[in-house]
Amino acid sequence: MNVSHTHHLQQQFFKTGATKELNYRTQSLQRLKNTLETREQDVYNALKKDLGKSEFEAYVTEYNVVMAELRKFLYKLKRWTKPKKVRAALLNFPSQARQYPEPYGNVLVISPWNYPFQLALAPVIGAVGAGNTVVLKPSEFAPHTSQLLEEIIATSFSPEHVTVCKGDAAVAKELTSLKWDYIFFTGSPQVGKLIYQAAAQHLTPVTLELGGKNPCVVHQSAAIKTAAKRIVWAKFLNAGQTCIAPDYILVHASVKQELVKQLQISIAQFYGEQPQSSHDYGRINRKDHLEKLLSYLDGEQLITGGDYNLEQLYLAPTLLDEPGEESAVMQQEIFGPILPVISYQEQDDIEKWIHRYEKPLSGYVFATQKSFINWFTKRYSYGGGVINDCIVHFVNDRLPFGGVGNSGIGAYHGKHSFDCFSHYKSVVHRKNWLDITLKYPPYAGKLKATKSFLKRF
Repeated sequence: MNVSHTHHLQQQFFKTGATKELNYRTQSLQRLKNTLETREQDVYNALKKDLGKSEFEAYVTEYNVVMAELRKFLYKLKRWTKPKKVRAALLNFPSQARQYPEPYGNVLVISPWNYPFQLALAPVIGAVGAGNTVVLKPSEFAPHTSQLLEEIIATSFSPEHVTVCKGDAAVAKELTSLKWDYIFFTGSPQVGKLIYQAAAQHLTPVTLELGGKNPCVVHQSAAIKTAAKRIVWAKFLNAGQTCIAPDYILVHASVKQELVKQLQISIAQFYGEQPQSSHDYGRINRKDHLEKLLSYLDGEQLITGGDYNLEQLYLAPTLLDEPGEESAVMQQEIFGPILPVISYQEQDDIEKWIHRYEKPLSGYVFATQKSFINWFTKRYSYGGGVINDCIVHFVNDRLPFGGVGNSGIGAYHGKHSFDCFSHYKSVVHRKNWLDITLKYPPYAGKLKATKSFLKRF
């Protein structure tokens, strides 16, 4: 694909105004929905090949998320596109005020490999619904899903409206060197910084969905058995390759032994004594990533797991016991099925760990003591979180999803996706039947009256 030519075509097409028409947007999204309904099994097959996902997991975490977003946009878009009435300022009397949602223009979406279907199409839906054109750059590390996305997009859209541009980091660099009206990136903070730098050359606004070391604090008042089940489910979903998965556990020393026991029981219940044989346990995306994960285990104390098969890209659900602050596994986001379990005695111990890292994408606390829950919620900054569960905040599209600081910029999902890809243009409509002359020169003798008037508001 000629990247510059495609970019130019979309620029010219946006200038025609076609994408701003509500009917054009809804018809485009409806075609995408129809295509996805016919390719559902193909989605599961591609995700199985790229990540070893079970059909159930692929449906719940990818296909259904996209279809739910499509349904919401098709149902709500007419309402969302209407201008918002805003209370007029008395100084502008007589007048009315409106905010007009309008598309930015030409959008670039760069999606990751860990949820390669959902994290590609969800922002595309938002961008199209808001009236933009889109170039989607899917991850080269999920080749089967990327190929399927190219076919789905080609069936559903004209290339000057939405198209897929496949390729590696060199292609991404070429794309980000162009002038876009908006860039939406999902990936690591390291790459996110490069995207941000490239966008800054053209003053292009961005949404960066990144990650971080998400803490999971288990208080002594927690329901330990339930906490263990929920942590195991969230951590080992997609073989731990989830940006909002709990990255490490901080558990009160008095309940650590019981929590570890219940974590082991839950792992066995979910995936059997041999997780490698489980149809419900995924695989690591590629060999070099698995080798990196294995390096985290060097010199660490295993509680359970650690088994691996390089050829099958398998790494067992693994629990580590008390890794030190300087250990490799505690230096950056793990992004795999390795879960450190670290005990604490006092709240100051929690502070020392969490404040070692940049603001994470998610934060989790398991407790029934309200004062502790309130302390954790108010004390720490993170993109979003859950009390007494993990990752489930993602499925509520009424909540904006996004990071803070090093874990991201901007948010999306549902109406927030429409807002993400829309500029709200503020317009005041003045009336002509009255024109107060106080604001016009000459100003001699008007200052006292003006001060008296403005002090009333």
